[in-house]
Amino acid sequence: MKKIISIILCTVLALSLAACGGSGNENNSDIPLIGISQYGEHPSLDNCFKGFLLGLEEAGLKEGVDYNYIYQNAGFDDNIAVQIAQNFSAKNVDLMCGIATNSATACYAAAEDKNIPVIFNAITDPVEAKLDSGNVTGISDKLPIDAQLKLIRACQSDAKTIGIAYTTSEPNSVSAIAEYKEKAPEYGFEIVAVGVTSQAEVTQAIDSLIQKGVDCISNLTDNNVVGVLDTILDKTNEAGIPVYGSEIEQVKKGCIASAGIEYVELGKQTGRMAAKILKGEASCEDIPYETVTDFEVYINSAELQKLGITLPQDIVDTAIDICESK
Repeated sequence: MKKIISIILCTVLALSLAACGGSGNENNSDIPLIGISQYGEHPSLDNCFKGFLLGLEEAGLKEGVDYNYIYQNAGFDDNIAVQIAQNFSAKNVDLMCGIATNSATACYAAAEDKNIPVIFNAITDPVEAKLDSGNVTGISDKLPIDAQLKLIRACQSDAKTIGIAYTTSEPNSVSAIAEYKEKAPEYGFEIVAVGVTSQAEVTQAIDSLIQKGVDCISNLTDNNVVGVLDTILDKTNEAGIPVYGSEIEQVKKGCIASAGIEYVELGKQTGRMAAKILKGEASCEDIPYETVTDFEVYINSAELQKLGITLPQDIVDTAIDICESK
């Protein structure tokens, strides 16, 4: 049944893409066409897309005059991500933007033969994803893991174990888990990691972490995990286990705190990169990929209060409380 649904979705996608026009395609428009592929729908990736368009605008490009774009969402389905990228290639788009690893790698594979430039966004480890050379560049959202571990220790002085659910096939998550395991002992933690192969397995992984008695859970920017964050929080709240996010949107949803980056700004950076390429000012090879190093500490004071966690005053003084900014 799942296979049949996937085939139907791919067919619908192909028909919808066939209806779009742009530069270098069957409509022979002179306006450059950007193909934007987003791996799935959740606030962080949505902010990347929003920021990408804002970055193009800030660079002086106007939609309908300097560029047109096709936006497609893969719904966290690798087959759909590949189909989207192949359709972009068939339409001879002038540039592809892949938001999240699976979409970016699919775009690069589909673009390589035609040498179409690819901009990636929200990828933790471009080297692990093999997106560090060729006609491709973008922005890495590498997690500030040291800052996150320091934050968890400040919030839970007696905690010993941190549970993490992650997708075993997502290079971002594999890389982050390795770094967590390497650095956790420096802060007196043990990492209890449970791998999943699909979004359907995530809630079972969380059940396993709860049963193992972890002191808290820390999320990665793992698309399968973040895609079911509401369900995760329902389970952890019932068990009284704090969950730390990896960026502001997860804290808004109910995670207690996060040392993380702001994804609209991440998107803007990639938009500015794309603008340089569309203007002919540079090629992807001229623009090395960048890693975001700036981060903020975000807290959800309402959720902290529910769990009876009192933060050190220095964190309260410097953190951004999402409850106060609503």
